[in-house]
Amino acid sequence: MTGRRILLLTAGVVGLAWFFCLPRDLFHGLPYSTVVTDRSGVLLGARTADDGQWRFPPRKQVPSRYATALIQFEDRHFRWHPGVDPLAIGRAVKDNLRSGHVTSGGSTLSMQVIRLSRQRERTLWQKAIEAVMATRLECRYSKNRILALYASHAPFGGNVVGLDAAAWRYFGVPPEDLSWAEAATLAVLPNAPASIHPGKGREQLLAKRNRLLKRLLEHGDLDESTYHDACLEPLPDAPHPLPSLAFHLVERAHRTQRGQAVRTALDAGLQAQVEEVTGRWSDRLAAQGVADLAAVVIDLHSGVPVAYVGNAAPWRSRPGREVDIAASPRSTGSILKPFLFCAAWQEGLLLSGALLPDIPLNINGFAPQNFDMKYSGAVPAGEALQRSLNVPSVFLLRDYGVPKFQALLQECGLTTLTAAPEHYGLSLILGGAEGTLEEITRAYAGLARSYEGRETFPLHDRVALWDTFEALKEVNRPEELDIHLLPSLRLAAWKTGTSYGFRDAWAVGLTPDYAVGVWAGNADGHGVSALTGARTAGPVLFDLINLLPRGKEWFDTPDGAGVSARICPLSGHLAGPHCPESVSRPIPTTATHSPVCPYHHLSNGKTVFKLPPAMEWYYRERHPEYQTVTLNDAPVMEFIHPSEGSVLRLPRQLDGSLSGVIFQLAHSERNATVYWHMDGHYLGKTTFLHQLVLSPEPGKHELTAVDQQARTVSVHFSVAPLLHVQE
Repeated sequence: MTGRRILLLTAGVVGLAWFFCLPRDLFHGLPYSTVVTDRSGVLLGARTADDGQWRFPPRKQVPSRYATALIQFEDRHFRWHPGVDPLAIGRAVKDNLRSGHVTSGGSTLSMQVIRLSRQRERTLWQKAIEAVMATRLECRYSKNRILALYASHAPFGGNVVGLDAAAWRYFGVPPEDLSWAEAATLAVLPNAPASIHPGKGREQLLAKRNRLLKRLLEHGDLDESTYHDACLEPLPDAPHPLPSLAFHLVERAHRTQRGQAVRTALDAGLQAQVEEVTGRWSDRLAAQGVADLAAVVIDLHSGVPVAYVGNAAPWRSRPGREVDIAASPRSTGSILKPFLFCAAWQEGLLLSGALLPDIPLNINGFAPQNFDMKYSGAVPAGEALQRSLNVPSVFLLRDYGVPKFQALLQECGLTTLTAAPEHYGLSLILGGAEGTLEEITRAYAGLARSYEGRETFPLHDRVALWDTFEALKEVNRPEELDIHLLPSLRLAAWKTGTSYGFRDAWAVGLTPDYAVGVWAGNADGHGVSALTGARTAGPVLFDLINLLPRGKEWFDTPDGAGVSARICPLSGHLAGPHCPESVSRPIPTTATHSPVCPYHHLSNGKTVFKLPPAMEWYYRERHPEYQTVTLNDAPVMEFIHPSEGSVLRLPRQLDGSLSGVIFQLAHSERNATVYWHMDGHYLGKTTFLHQLVLSPEPGKHELTAVDQQARTVSVHFSVAPLLHVQE
């Protein structure tokens, strides 16, 4: 082989070695901090890397002040050399020979990037390798990218690595906001991070910083005034704590996106305000035994959360403070009722003003009651939603269907309803299921976004949505605050919920611009007697709504939506042939097939308004204007309790003995006499108040009532087997 070939082969091998000498990922396997920012890049919070270092994920560019200071201090010819600076090496050799020991290494910033990535012993041989690799680095990356690699991995003393972590830890600001003095401080700090950092060696550090500032002045980077002002700035004292907003969201990011830079849709300014409000309320509620509080605020224009408080006041020591309640399934109470009513109105099952039964109900042992333990007999659907009446809601869910409603909630974004429909039954509307504050608030946001045409949503009929918002605008429940008693409240469609045992208090509100959700309770699930939706979560909700930027006062009316129909003002149904009056109003298009008024009848040439006996019994107590009438073809009696097919359980008294069950019947005629029979055996008679206390044996039974005119009504029920009580 000729010398020329050997030379070419050697050159080829060297060239290939040089080309492949640089790893594809210089810092492969290096752990980084989890860093979470708001929508504008403002830092919300961070967690240390797995090796305990504050090392933010690599940045792509370096702020100009820091870049200028760094180049002037470390590598003045950085912009022109190919990775190795012969002038710097010559100067370093000269200085080292003059002093008799190593005082300068002559390393360029490119060489330092290689050294930081390799973490090898600092020998002449290693420096030679670094020099070769630095030239390859210069061919792969731009000068700005090399600067960013250095700034992201340089040590700044203690467990602080990289420019971002150093800027936040030492000065409490992002690198882009560093002053000239701060930028110069961080430029000189990596030169000897183990011996000179803000915790010690302050005089040497100050002298180095000011010498660099002087050089920047001489180079023309600073004017005289800026230079003198910069020299007067003090060095930082103890390291600053990093921002700690959206604590639980940062924790979630650290679990699921560890070591990454995560940009959220949150607004840091609003987040801080929401945390201040919820923190203040949490401290106040803690004195009442309510330890935990969560809140979510969603911007309806973008459809994303702009504030998220997983659990307020995480600084207050208590069990459960680290639980992200906003993302934890909790019993929903009544908070899902608007979705059922809106769906029923959208599909034309009934109109928003149609009367719903509000009478005692017992279905296979499930006997829901209203919060105030009272009944209205018949109540308009919109009012039932407004007052959050449980019994009418159960009647409506029975007609709508549990499987269908569960599927609707899943379409609305609730992922927690994973059991079969029979697992929930009719209790689904009263808190028999679990949901998270985050998903429920998003679902409410979907109602408003759908109304404004911003989102495709299962509930989309503008008339049905408008009726829902209007009903919720004037919420007034017996156990809850009257919003008119709270000063300076903005208009909002709001709904509350309280779970069984007073374990969960909910409040969700809608304005044309925001959806706000609040949950209050205890993470461990224990109840507090004073915990109700409006009394606990409601005031927090309106405090949050009041701090939000003002936009439209209320939703635009749904002009042109739906179809116009004649409505019976007394029953709320489509007007029938015997309704004496009717009013015109828009209804959903599908509602044209909803039931016609079933309560107006023609009797002896006159129109009369007649409710079924059980509804009538309670209705006339609240409506003295109601006139009781008897129709030839209408039933005059109806069992209030038990209902057809009920399963009863005999209660026990404190001494263990069995107690009877109250059987109740409604008769349209106030002074009627009723004769009671069970399984063919006569039991007795009642007048006016038709109630008997009975203790039937376990098994199936038939109860029959006969009035003085031989009119009869029967009901079939079962009594569950008795549970034995140990002595």
